[in-house]
Amino acid sequence: MSYKVTLIPGDGIGPEVTEAARRVLEATGVSFRWEVVQVGAGVMAKYGTPLPEEALQSVRKNGVALKGPVTTPIGTGFRSVNVALRKELELYACLRPCKTYPGVPSLYKNVDIVVVRENIEDLYAGIEFERGTPEAANLIKHINGAKKVKIGSDSGISIKVISETNSRRIVKYAFDYARRYKRGKVTAVHKANIMKFSDGLFLAVAREIAKEYPDIVFEDRLVDNLSMQLVKEPRQFDVLVLPNLYGDIISDLCAGLVGGLGMAPGANIGEGVAVFEPTHGSAPRYAGQNKVNPMAMMLSGVLMLRHLGEASAADRLENAIATVIAEGKTVTYDMKPEREAAEAAKTVQVADAVIAKI
Repeated sequence: MSYKVTLIPGDGIGPEVTEAARRVLEATGVSFRWEVVQVGAGVMAKYGTPLPEEALQSVRKNGVALKGPVTTPIGTGFRSVNVALRKELELYACLRPCKTYPGVPSLYKNVDIVVVRENIEDLYAGIEFERGTPEAANLIKHINGAKKVKIGSDSGISIKVISETNSRRIVKYAFDYARRYKRGKVTAVHKANIMKFSDGLFLAVAREIAKEYPDIVFEDRLVDNLSMQLVKEPRQFDVLVLPNLYGDIISDLCAGLVGGLGMAPGANIGEGVAVFEPTHGSAPRYAGQNKVNPMAMMLSGVLMLRHLGEASAADRLENAIATVIAEGKTVTYDMKPEREAAEAAKTVQVADAVIAKI
């Protein structure tokens, strides 16, 4: 069987790590037909948007995409292509496994945590009011009158939205994932002691859904306490389910536990459509240097193979990556005990070494 997959190289280091992932995926023997589309700042002049409709149509049509990282300006410029893509395609579940492999420089061993992040709403819903605008002034006036509070007139405002519908959907996804992959525990993460009507709703829904899965242990943790507990003893956690913002932050924390963002794959899942991409950014200062770690992108390919039902190929690719890491010879600078090691491998060499082990 041949799979038609949308391939989005991205920008910055995106094309380099995407090409490495494409090569190792093809080396598994699974047949792919790649439909290449471009997004990001580089297509603004041609399309007037960093996310052209033809890219969205390609992903909708094929149902599966492999995507490299895309640069997002900080503070100014266009809104995140990544966020827009998730909203346009209703990719409500962000899956970010964080797993240690022998040979990865890390303070921890035997960590295997899966972060399930709600992907659509919360503070990332994009409902914002710019400081000094009439819209912000009207909202501030209304809130100050309705709630007997004092929001300064020079405030910018972002709205946190947590719905029962999306909370139910993401929590159920986390429990279904845990059951499918024989995980033992799901932890709902929140700040319901302070945000009683948003995080409180998320927690209430999680507790309700948990009753439908008596075979899986359920617990909840405050997000600040979770952060401390992850650093003290990460092995106590299995599957974490979180609202959008917490999920973004905690997934990076968990990536740090297992060796960094270079080892952190990701998937964004919706109804009938899925986009697979690494957790790390586009690192434009390293673009074209053939030095960055492609393993997060390769491991995202592993997730894609599992999604396609190609479990055997996924296992072979993951085992090949693990073997290359354990040998420690053909790994990039960030995987070396001394980051500036002269013998660090290039991006292309890492792909060659993984292909040789498949």
